[in-house]
Amino acid sequence: MQHKIIDVKDVVIRFAGDSGDGMQLTGSLFADMSAIYGNGLSTFPDYPAEIRAPHGTVSGVSGFQVHIGSGKVSTPGDYCDLLVAMNPAALKANAKWCKPTAMILVDEDAFDESGMKKAGFTTDNPFEELHVEDRALIVAPITTLTQESLKDSGMDQKSILKCKNMFTLGMACYIYSRPLEYIYQYLEKKFAKKHPEVLEPNKKVLNDGFNYASNIQAIPNTYTVMPSGDLEPGLYRNITGNQAVAWGLLAASEKSNLPLFCGSYPITPATGILEELAIHKNLGAKTLQAEDEIAGICTAIGASYAGNLAVTTTSGPGLSLKVEAMGLAVMTELPLVIVDVQRGGPSTGLPTKTEQTDLNMALYGRNGECPMPVIASHSPAHCFDAAFQAAKIALEHMTPVILLSEGFLGNGSEPWRIPSMADYPEIKPPFVHGGLAEGERFHPFERDPETFVRKWAVPGQKGFEHRVGGLEKNHNGVLSTDPLNHEQMVAERAAKVQKIQNFIPELEVDGPASGKLLVVGWGGTYGHIFSAVKEVGDVSYAHFDYINPLPKNTEEVLCSFEKVLVCELNSGQFADYLRARFPQANIVKYNKIQAQPFLVSELVAAINKEK
Repeated sequence: MQHKIIDVKDVVIRFAGDSGDGMQLTGSLFADMSAIYGNGLSTFPDYPAEIRAPHGTVSGVSGFQVHIGSGKVSTPGDYCDLLVAMNPAALKANAKWCKPTAMILVDEDAFDESGMKKAGFTTDNPFEELHVEDRALIVAPITTLTQESLKDSGMDQKSILKCKNMFTLGMACYIYSRPLEYIYQYLEKKFAKKHPEVLEPNKKVLNDGFNYASNIQAIPNTYTVMPSGDLEPGLYRNITGNQAVAWGLLAASEKSNLPLFCGSYPITPATGILEELAIHKNLGAKTLQAEDEIAGICTAIGASYAGNLAVTTTSGPGLSLKVEAMGLAVMTELPLVIVDVQRGGPSTGLPTKTEQTDLNMALYGRNGECPMPVIASHSPAHCFDAAFQAAKIALEHMTPVILLSEGFLGNGSEPWRIPSMADYPEIKPPFVHGGLAEGERFHPFERDPETFVRKWAVPGQKGFEHRVGGLEKNHNGVLSTDPLNHEQMVAERAAKVQKIQNFIPELEVDGPASGKLLVVGWGGTYGHIFSAVKEVGDVSYAHFDYINPLPKNTEEVLCSFEKVLVCELNSGQFADYLRARFPQANIVKYNKIQAQPFLVSELVAAINKEK
């Protein structure tokens, strides 16, 4: 059979195995290498929800899906062209995601009686049992081949077995014509100084996997995905949403000339933001791993009072715990960015899975009349701009701001064009300047007549001594229980948030500005809905990055269509929010609450149903 090299526009690869099989690293390396090669890409790490699921069971399977293309890639893909399954459980959990034309690569050595039993197979032919026997099957003794490759390396047996993922990665690189040079560079950076003894063995087993794949008849064809030709010129890197949030906050720190302080408590899937910020002490970032969620936000509020760009990061359960302190930040009118990387809930829920179910809490989850701006990021790269804008609004409007991300965005990655800071606006906090006239007192809650923003006086400025706290005050900062004063202050705090409408862009519509159907999304559904609308072809699409306040032209846009289909990963929270604001708009829902992203095919079916 003659070997063919086939050019394809895009491919989806899904790496799956036990948590200790290194599938996240394998997928990340394949993605990073493809980004450097010049491909568009989108990734979806899929972690097990159990911390220590039994080895070899379906509940312990860890996956990493990467979609690479010769053009811009908006989603990690619905179904895969290649499934790498390192054990029977990984095959069982992921066979349903294989295309009819997919290749399935498995480690033959793992498919013994014990492994099959743990995975719950009832026959000795897992491919027939899963109805995938008609796929292109690559059954390779990966464990044995790895041991043979490294038998003279001097490594112990446990360390040798940890290199199976590198052998598999070499095979995947051969199948999709990926150069190995980048992975060599990664290995040198990771091991050359601290663990030089494992550098050459890892290189060897990677190369041996590549060569093995090139010599077996089970892989008759290989594939090439050419570099993207539609990327804007510039310097790119592959970035996760959590990294992008951290970098966006650092950029806001630079543009505001304020030190950055992050007080947080580790929580999946938001911990990566705290970890990334902790790396950048050289940029003036201060991080504190607090003893709990409440301490995290309270230290951030204290840092804000002292004149810092203050941040706290969390996920749904932690946001619940921060509620009282969020009200304090609203009452004191201090700038604060609260990043919520949403996960499956309620309660502890599904810590490693993604959802959009915290929207109602972000909008309403506080006691009293307690309005806060809410922004949502829509892709891993967009997390940078969303974090920057959240900080800019917080600092310039003297308010806490909630930035909603999602586990899918925080852990996922895509190419990001590194911007020039010259392209980003200055951030100008409303600090008091100069001194006061003799006999004049500072009134901390007097407001700008246009924006309703109060002035920010940092402790230690002579003449600007004042009190802030959770009790209601009048404009002079004096405690007040006067009913009319309370009503006025409540109205002014709400008006301040609503006036932010004048500082955010109007809602854009992709497609005709009026018609039969408008598809609406928010947050991390962006890429999937965009792809579905593009496939359907004759409907319009609007995506909301700003949730509260909504863009000025929201009513005009929604009412220009006979029907508005709102797609979200919850029971319809944003749709209900829009219905309450704009009852004249004909809003219908399409929802998914499976702690997984939308499939493009699901959205295409939903859109066609409503057309």
